[in-house]
Amino acid sequence: MGAGRATPVDRPASPGGTVHVVLPGDIDDPATPSGGNSYDRRICAGLGERGWSVHEHPVPGAWPHPDPADRAELARLLTAAPDDAVVMLDGLIASTVPDLLAPHARRLRLVVLVHLPLDDEAEARALTTARAIVTTSEWTRHRLLARHPLLADRIRAAPPGATPALAASGSVAGNRLLCVAAVTHHKGHDILVDALCTLAAEPWTLVCAGTLTREPDLVHRLRARLAGAGIADRVRLDGPLTGAALDAAYAAADLLVLPSRGETYGMVVTEALARGLPVLATEVGGLPEALGHAPGGDRPGLLVPPDDPAALAGALTRWLGDDALRARLWRAALARRDTLTDWPVTTAKLAAVLEEVAA
Repeated sequence: MGAGRATPVDRPASPGGTVHVVLPGDIDDPATPSGGNSYDRRICAGLGERGWSVHEHPVPGAWPHPDPADRAELARLLTAAPDDAVVMLDGLIASTVPDLLAPHARRLRLVVLVHLPLDDEAEARALTTARAIVTTSEWTRHRLLARHPLLADRIRAAPPGATPALAASGSVAGNRLLCVAAVTHHKGHDILVDALCTLAAEPWTLVCAGTLTREPDLVHRLRARLAGAGIADRVRLDGPLTGAALDAAYAAADLLVLPSRGETYGMVVTEALARGLPVLATEVGGLPEALGHAPGGDRPGLLVPPDDPAALAGALTRWLGDDALRARLWRAALARRDTLTDWPVTTAKLAAVLEEVAA
């Protein structure tokens, strides 16, 4: 399929077969880490470990808003694919270009991997070209089923795995807050800052780990708001953290805070829970699914309405002021940690779909 880059786990034809994976061009850009890119990278590696020959084809462009050159590159890749090839496309790309997929729907075995449903007509037409549709959460699967009931037999879920990690130790005060998300309006950093401004008398600190370049005007407004409230020295906007630096941020935290206005899953939630770290998140999309329950039924964290600084401030006040609540949530998070599945489970679900499509 053209000159796509093969992953290091590529190997000769095997019982797993061959899959071509069309990915966003920034798949490995350390300046713009995202849950979608991390998921794609994990499943490409996992499929290779299961015996699939995986050929990656990163497509440049600001998807889902490609320019003509980006569209032309995708069209070239699809045209170059051999007949009957299994081609899995990241939904960030596929859901916006049904006109490019339709001419190849009979010739190629198309699979669309939906991270974030767009709920528009372009996506609806794109999904009809696919022989299988894989969602990255049960919440997304149910959303697609409701919107596209005629495609029900094609839609499967393969939720993200969680890599086992050392349990965080936590502090007695529980006042070390961590937010892992790109600093954007969608992720709700403005709501978090508004909440914290009302809690200036409390002895908390906050580390924000996420890119600062997507919405620079918002970052500027947040810095001004923090300075005006006299709490700028307690909030670190560290930019994107990966690898050991991100591990260290989780290890040093007492509570993950994710004030998003919408999430299809929220991989950072299970990353925190893999360390036994409680979570305060908004009750939107797939976040309740990711947070889940401990075996005894307790939530390993707190859920609040989105777009509600007062509710978020209230939950933070409860967390900071109630020793018994913190202890209960820590126990629940540690218990939930033992129920998480690793990435091989995710890959196995996805591989099963690809095997059906290839048959």
